[in-house]
Amino acid sequence: MIIYLHGFRSAPASIKARALQRHMAARGLAGRFWCEQLPVSPAAAIAHIEDAIAHARAAHPTCPPTLVGSSLGGYFATWLAERHGLRAVLVNPAVVAALSLEPWLGWRDNLYTGERFELTVAHLDELRAIEVPRISRPQDFWLLVETGDEVLDYRAAVARYAGARQTVLEGGDHSFTRWQDYLDGILEFAGLR
Repeated sequence: MIIYLHGFRSAPASIKARALQRHMAARGLAGRFWCEQLPVSPAAAIAHIEDAIAHARAAHPTCPPTLVGSSLGGYFATWLAERHGLRAVLVNPAVVAALSLEPWLGWRDNLYTGERFELTVAHLDELRAIEVPRISRPQDFWLLVETGDEVLDYRAAVARYAGARQTVLEGGDHSFTRWQDYLDGILEFAGLR
């Protein structure tokens, strides 16, 4: 099972989520993909994802789920992978999400759903509560970053995930422009090929 975690202001309708879902469906793995809209509250998002993890483990006890997180979803995936002993693919992940999102406090729009929501100081505190200063099992992480990320400094992710498998690509942007090239590799990393 792959549990895909979208980023801030994103949704299951994002380009990366839909591409991975289509890729898996084309390989007969449609039932092994989970991606739902995450609540704005990080604490509520974590609880929602933990329910998905529990269901995935019950449905496939011999194949634990793999988390795939983009941007803020990568921040969530890091904490959840550490907490539950899972593997995680991190795509241009937020490293210190509370600091990255501080300029975004206030009312915002979801880029895909149009929904208005408020990012509050309480949400930033919830992000600080799940910060992972250092990963304990680097072999369970795969970092995918592009140096042209205009939102987050890729070097912070390279340092945070030292010892993990790392794919650092020149150019690109925060959307991770070469996503299609890594879908088979993600399935293999997740034990689904």
